[in-house]
Amino acid sequence: MTAIRREIMGAVARVTIDKPPVNAITLADYAALAETFDAIGKDDSIHCVVFTAAGTKAFCAGKDLHEFVTARLEDDEANAVIVREAFAAIRHCAVPVIAAVNGPALGAGCVLAAVADIRMASPAATFGLPEVNIGRCGGTAHVGRLISQGLLRRMVFTGRAITAEQALTAGLIDEIVDADKLLDAAHALADEIAKKSPLGLRLGKQSMNAAEFLPVDEGYVLEQGYSTKLMATEDAREAVRAVVEKRAPVFKGR
Repeated sequence: MTAIRREIMGAVARVTIDKPPVNAITLADYAALAETFDAIGKDDSIHCVVFTAAGTKAFCAGKDLHEFVTARLEDDEANAVIVREAFAAIRHCAVPVIAAVNGPALGAGCVLAAVADIRMASPAATFGLPEVNIGRCGGTAHVGRLISQGLLRRMVFTGRAITAEQALTAGLIDEIVDADKLLDAAHALADEIAKKSPLGLRLGKQSMNAAEFLPVDEGYVLEQGYSTKLMATEDAREAVRAVVEKRAPVFKGR
């Protein structure tokens, strides 16, 4: 039975890592995450995702070390593909993903938070890349998109985690919310996002992901192309009419 739970609440999906006590994940869990987020992206009735974890001990303490100690070197390349596919499925999920980080996010857990579009965290959340302590390295390509190289390298070389407050200051997370209100706050934001044009959300996310590492001028040209695609849709015309007529838009996803 997979440790990855998916629930649908109207136009919002909630994906939960449910693997007590610390939500450490195996290769099977990585594969389940990839399958889950890919399926969500193909469902036109879903417009936003809340990604969280069960319990209060950790959002995700990283890879399950019981599996890690039995890993064979000859399998590492194939296993790495499974891990990459999970991170890519979240980062490139067709709809916005909000991570609600309810506790320590370490190693793979830190990366799982980093590949979401928006990150909210409880005051108890910490973020770390302690791979150096177990003879590995990794996670920096994704986490390094969000924080300075100096902080990234300090985290990697020392293995020390940073607090939620430090993560907020560094830009790794976007908001700190009391633990008992975190999930409600994430869903409130997801509900707000889910009311927007479904095509606007999907094309907007594609545009941002595609332009992120381009030079500014090239990125803006690409972004304008996506905007032109959106302009051609029925929903775009409905959005303009709704503003002019001072009413809520009725989107049809076309």
